Amino acid sequence: MAAKPLRPRFWETVPLRKMTPEEWEALCDGCGKCCLNKLEDEDTGEVAFTRIACRLLDGETCRCSQYAIRRQFVPECVQLNTETLPKIAYWLPRTCAYRLLHEGRKLYPWHPLITGDPNSVHEAGASVRGWTIPEFEVPEEEWEDYLIEETP
Repeated sequence: MAAKPLRPRFWETVPLRKMTPEEWEALCDGCGKCCLNKLEDEDTGEVAFTRIACRLLDGETCRCSQYAIRRQFVPECVQLNTETLPKIAYWLPRTCAYRLLHEGRKLYPWHPLITGDPNSVHEAGASVRGWTIPEFEVPEEEWEDYLIEETP
C-alpha cells in the first residue's frame, strides 16, 4: 500500500497530535543528533551532548541502521510520539523539528521539508555526519571527555 501524500506545509497548520504517521516521520530532518549519547546533570537537569553515538547510528547517513527494530538492540531507545514529547523535549536537540513545533517555533530554513532536499541538513552543517564516535569505542566513564557544544 502506498504512503499517503503529505499535505502542503502541514507542519505550519496541523497540530502534532493530528498529523498522519507519514507527516510525523517526515518531521525528522535526519540530523542524527538525537542519537548522540547525552549526560544529564541530576541536580540541574542540564543536558550535555557528546560526540559518542548510539551503536546503531550510521555516521554517514545520520540514520538508525535498524530503525524498525531498534528497541531489540537498544531497549532504552526513546519512542518519540505525542505522549512522550512533552516529557523529553528538553532532551532533544535545539534544532529538532519535534521540539521546535512543540515549543511553538518554526523549522529552520535548511529543514528538508522546506528545501525539498534531504541533504540540506548536511549541507547546512546541522547534522552529525562524519564526526561521531561509536559508543562501543569509548568506555562510558570517559564520555565526559567527549562533550560538545550544541549549535543550531
